[in-house]
Amino acid sequence: MSSEVQVRRRAAVLGSPIAHSLSPVLHRAAYAELGLADWEYGRHEIDEAALPGFMERLDGTWAGLSLTMPLKRAVIPLLDAISDTAASVEAVNTVVFTEDGRRTGDNTDIPGMLAALRERGVHEVEGAAVLGAGATASSALAALSRICTGEVTAYVRSEARAAEMRGWGERLGVTVRTADWSKAAAAFDAPLVIATTPAGTTDALAAAVPERPGTLFDVLYEPWPTALAAAWSTRGGAVVGGLDLLVHQAVLQVEQMTGRSPAPLAAMRAAGEAALGGR
Repeated sequence: MSSEVQVRRRAAVLGSPIAHSLSPVLHRAAYAELGLADWEYGRHEIDEAALPGFMERLDGTWAGLSLTMPLKRAVIPLLDAISDTAASVEAVNTVVFTEDGRRTGDNTDIPGMLAALRERGVHEVEGAAVLGAGATASSALAALSRICTGEVTAYVRSEARAAEMRGWGERLGVTVRTADWSKAAAAFDAPLVIATTPAGTTDALAAAVPERPGTLFDVLYEPWPTALAAAWSTRGGAVVGGLDLLVHQAVLQVEQMTGRSPAPLAAMRAAGEAALGGR
């Protein structure tokens, strides 16, 4: 008799580019800790054009998918239902396949952000600033709608982006004021700053970190620390990083896809830290 484990359930992360994704490391660590030897988690380079065909080929062994850019909105027409959380930002990062064949979408980035902040003792803030205006920024606004009692200022590079962020604010019930990126250093007066921009974008702002900063949530995890996060820590401010977000949203994905709760947060974080350390 073969000693090989027969794969019973499958999951994977999809996106483009995808080679850098830590999701396989985190999910496989969870499977190992939970004793799910017959589960496998893969990585597939899939763009928007290829997504419908990929979804159509999935068989009954598939339990779920994690989605990164540029698929978080492209997947919505291919699903049977999405959660209110996903609908609020028109973005799905998690797909679960039910036993009756339905495809349901959710967004674990938003509760993942909140969990990462709570872990650092941030449960409520009187105001906040968001650096950037992409898809992650809209998720940040959705998270802030639950914990921010005051105004949010978004620092953006164009009036089109500014209008988009104000629109998201109206939709999510957040008072959003916008300012030009040239004034981004003023963001650091806020008790909570969420940086959602690509690598290198905030490096020039590191020298402007005040002597007593509040909390910085920098959604990047590679390279880490960013210049901004390093300067923030040096001045004694609390820093929440992209790995914190990635782990917390992955915990929720594992729980939804496997039906096992709680997912092993510590083991998943340790696996992520080890993987980043080896790069």
